[in-house]
Amino acid sequence: MDIPYTVLPRRDTGLYNAKLGIWLFLASEVMLFGALFSSYILLRVGAYPGAWPHGILNVPIGTVNTMVLICSSVTVVLGWAALKANNFARYRKLQAITIVCSMMFVCIKSYEYYDKFTHYEVVLKDGRVIDGHLIEKVGGGQMVNGVRQHPESIILHGVEFPAEMKAAGMAKVPLMERLAGEHGGHGSHVEHKEYTIAWSDTARVQNYGPWHNTYLAIYFTMTGLHALHVIGGALVMGWIWGPGAKLWKTDPERYTNRVEVSGLFWHFVDLVWIFLFPILYLL
Repeated sequence: MDIPYTVLPRRDTGLYNAKLGIWLFLASEVMLFGALFSSYILLRVGAYPGAWPHGILNVPIGTVNTMVLICSSVTVVLGWAALKANNFARYRKLQAITIVCSMMFVCIKSYEYYDKFTHYEVVLKDGRVIDGHLIEKVGGGQMVNGVRQHPESIILHGVEFPAEMKAAGMAKVPLMERLAGEHGGHGSHVEHKEYTIAWSDTARVQNYGPWHNTYLAIYFTMTGLHALHVIGGALVMGWIWGPGAKLWKTDPERYTNRVEVSGLFWHFVDLVWIFLFPILYLL
């Protein structure tokens, strides 16, 4: 028995099954991301004045990623239009560009994550703060009684801040915020040097992962969830583009509908990033 309304629209909704299903699914996705965006707004509004971090994300890289995702949405539409015009070869080329763009987006985001996980804030016992990127961990690291030992020292390339800033509560404010506060700008003129720090002299060593502060916890949660959606959407489109393309020969209209449904999900993913980029990178 054939399943009804896989191609023709239902009389009650005016949509075929898959399209109705994707719109219902996207409604649930709106509630999911809506809750996260609302939480972000409440946390930011409730933060102490001057305590919310600024300038710790790479805006040019984020802009490039935004353009990559927008381009992928354009090629999705053009690919679907090519199928409607019965031009399967053009669709394959355009959808291949979409999949490549999704891979580029994830690779760029992975680079941003790597940059944060190798960016350390080291508070010394004398109150000084050294903030910079990890070059090397020297010595240590072996397992003793099931516990991994700390390194003997770590080498960072970054900036040193005096103990007075820690006493003033500045040690919890990320690097670019401190530089802006002390120098009245983005701190690009501040000299970065290489520091070798003995582990025995440290009071706290922490990288810029989601545990570093509330802002980074939100950043990793929302962008990580978004990246999972990008990967999931790319896998589905890749299957339709590859093994699933056999359906084009037997039922081209149904195949076109599948491409349209996956495209609707991809537009949603793009739209979420259009909101994430300004609130996390620019504001």
